[in-house]
Amino acid sequence: MAQGAMQTATGLKPDSAAILNAMPHPVLMLDDNMRIEYVNDSAEQFFAASSAVLLRHKLSDFVAFGSPVLALIQQVHEHGVSVNEYGVEIGTPRSGDRAVDIQVTPVVEYPGHVLLILQVRTMAHKMDRQLTHRGAARSVTGMAAILAHEIKNPLSGIRGAAQLLELTAPPEDRPLTRLICDETDRICKLVDRMEVFSDERPVPREPVNIHVVLGHVKQLAQTGFAKGIKIAEEYDPSLPPVLGDKDQLIQVFLNLVKNAAEAIGKPDGEIVLTTAYRPGVRLAMPGRRDRVSLPLEICVIDDGPGVPDDLMPHLFDPFVTTKSSGTGLGLALVAKIIGDHGGIVECESQPRRTVFRVLLPMHTGEVPMPANSK
Repeated sequence: MAQGAMQTATGLKPDSAAILNAMPHPVLMLDDNMRIEYVNDSAEQFFAASSAVLLRHKLSDFVAFGSPVLALIQQVHEHGVSVNEYGVEIGTPRSGDRAVDIQVTPVVEYPGHVLLILQVRTMAHKMDRQLTHRGAARSVTGMAAILAHEIKNPLSGIRGAAQLLELTAPPEDRPLTRLICDETDRICKLVDRMEVFSDERPVPREPVNIHVVLGHVKQLAQTGFAKGIKIAEEYDPSLPPVLGDKDQLIQVFLNLVKNAAEAIGKPDGEIVLTTAYRPGVRLAMPGRRDRVSLPLEICVIDDGPGVPDDLMPHLFDPFVTTKSSGTGLGLALVAKIIGDHGGIVECESQPRRTVFRVLLPMHTGEVPMPANSK
């Protein structure tokens, strides 16, 4: 592209390519045959290919056949006016499907050329989901505290009375007293599970090898609930340690793998555990001025039927489940633990490919002190 003629107040003449490379959004210039003429650095990252490779091909070589972005570009070529489209799914061979906002505009200085700008919506969605999941966890926290104080004590009295009645009850009535005891025990176990949400103590964090955690989870799964299901591993061996609590992280991924196994529901299914380093993911965390980097990505992928569309917005809310015997607390607990670790958990689902993605901070050599510690 031509060098910009703009001049700043200091007399500097900025390089237009340097400005475009500083943009966090992919920018491409295409000719009238959709051949790629220019890409910025973000476009290289988006398509997972270097500029040398991209500039030798057409855009159609890097997006799925019939992609709506190709139709939008053709529309701009035909009418010569800018077009904006929001929430468009773009599938690329190396990075899969992603939702983006698209802007296509003609480049007047280069007849027949258009400028394509892609704004990835994933980060905004992650932030929204992060706040939603934390709000769900906080609602369960308040409910757990009430249940613990207002329900467990009377339940203990009910169970004690049932045990006394059982001692003097005729044989034909003892199944009823036993039923009372069993049901009060069941309710107490449910309340005990919910009491975990009311624990507001800071997470004791230390460097944790996430591959050791996943290895332990895989071993537990294959000897129990996922027996017969293939569990594949695609790990980045150079991944740095996670800053977290090993036992809690085992609980998180055990829940996710168990959900995946139950979703598959057949012995010939497959679960894939992946790890990767994703630099550039940074989020503002509540109570902190600086932005926290979340470069460690851990995914649990299954080839089950997928999550129903009407369930997706509420997936991490408490008491939301599709299982007849489920309590709907597993994913709510996952959201709480990952939130306590300063991370994000999200789900992307389609038939035969459901991905639960966890983003976590890495160990940088210093263990941060809790905000309420002395």
